[in-house]
Amino acid sequence: MRVRSLELVLVLAVLVVAVLLSGCPPKTPEGGTPGPSPASTSAPAKTGAAPAGEPIKIGAILSVTGPSAPLGVPEQACAQMLEKQINDSGGVSGRPIKIIIEDDASEEAKAVLAAKKLIDQDKVCAIIGPTVSGTTLAIADSCDKAGIPLISCAASVKITQPVKKFVFSTAQTDVLAVGRIVPFLKDKKFTKVALICDSNAFGQSGAEQLKRQLPAAGVTIVDEEKFGTKDTQMTAQLTKIKAANPQAIICWGTNPGPAVVTKNAKTLGIKAQLIMSHGSANPDYIKLAGADAEGIVLPCGKIIVADELAASDPQKTVLEKFKADFEKSAGKPPTTFAGHVYDAVEILLPVLKTAGEDKAKIRDGIETTKDFAGIGGLFNLSPTDHNGLKPDAFTLVTVKGGKFTTAK
Repeated sequence: MRVRSLELVLVLAVLVVAVLLSGCPPKTPEGGTPGPSPASTSAPAKTGAAPAGEPIKIGAILSVTGPSAPLGVPEQACAQMLEKQINDSGGVSGRPIKIIIEDDASEEAKAVLAAKKLIDQDKVCAIIGPTVSGTTLAIADSCDKAGIPLISCAASVKITQPVKKFVFSTAQTDVLAVGRIVPFLKDKKFTKVALICDSNAFGQSGAEQLKRQLPAAGVTIVDEEKFGTKDTQMTAQLTKIKAANPQAIICWGTNPGPAVVTKNAKTLGIKAQLIMSHGSANPDYIKLAGADAEGIVLPCGKIIVADELAASDPQKTVLEKFKADFEKSAGKPPTTFAGHVYDAVEILLPVLKTAGEDKAKIRDGIETTKDFAGIGGLFNLSPTDHNGLKPDAFTLVTVKGGKFTTAK
C-alpha cells in the first residue's frame, strides 16, 4: 500500500508541474519571445502591418487595347498583381504603392499624352512601359529631359542605345534575339534567308539588326518585305519571297501579323523554315496561327519553358514562383511580356526603399542593379548598359503539338 500511495503522489506531482509549465511561455536565450516553431517556418509568411500614408505613385503606360493588346493585357494583369502583393506585405517602407495604369491603345500620340499626365498631374516617381518600341521611343526623350526614370517593356535596342540617362528597358533586345538566331542558321547550314518585317519601330529595328548580323555570319538575304501592323493578308509579299527560294524566312513583328504570315505561308505551300522574333513568344501566336504554327522556331525568354529548365538554372526558382502567382491571380499562364513588368517593378522596389521618391536617386539605384535574377534573365546594369542582359537571356523554342518547347 505504501508503494502504491507513493506512486500516486509522484503521478500527481508530475501532472501539477506539467500544468504549471503549459501556462508559461518559454524564454529565448535573450529573454525575449520565442521564435517560430519548426512547423511554422514552412507556412506562408504573414503579411506585414497595413501600409499607411500617402501612396508612392508609379506610372505604367501599357497597350491594353489596340493591335498590341496581346502584349499589354498580361502586362496590366501583372502590374495589378504586384501592387496587391506589395501592399498586402506592408508596402514600401510602411507606405502603400499605387501603380497608375494608362492605356495608350497601341498609339504613339496617346502614349505621349499618357506620359504628360503621369508626370504633370499624377506626379509619379517613375514610369514602367510602354509596351512596344514605337510608343516607348515616342516618350523616351521627354521622360529623359523631365528627369523621370522610365523602365520600358519594349525590345528595340534603340531604346537603350545610345544610353539616355533616365531610360532603361527590361525586355531582351533585338540585338540579342538576332544573335540567338544566327547559330541556328549556321547549325542548319542555311545560307539564304528572306525577311518579312513589320513596318513599325520594333519590326524595322529588328530588320536593321538582321541586315547587320546575317551578312557578317555568311548568310545572304535574298529578299526583304514589309507589312503593316494591322494588315490581314501578306500573300503578295510571301509570293515574292517564295520566288526567291530562301531556305528560311524570318518574320519580325508582334501579333497578329506574324500569325498571318504563318498561315499565308502554309497556304502558298512554302517549305522554307519559318523563324519568328521574340515578339511572337506568347500563347496568342499559337492560338491565332493554329496548326500552321507547328515547327516554327523563335528565340524567347525562359518563362515559356520554365518547367524544362535544369534545377541549377539561376532563373528557375523565380520563374516557377512567378508562374504560380500569375496563374493564381490572372487565371492563365503568364507571358514573356508580363515578365517585363515584373522585372521593372522588382528592380524598382529595393531602390524605392532607399531612395524614396527622389527621382535622381531612383535613377542612380536602377543603374547600379547587379545580379538580379528576373523573368527576362540575369540583369547587370551599368552607366553604359541600361538593359543589362546578355545572350543567355534567350533560349530557342519551337512549336510542337500546339505548345512551345525547347528546340533540340
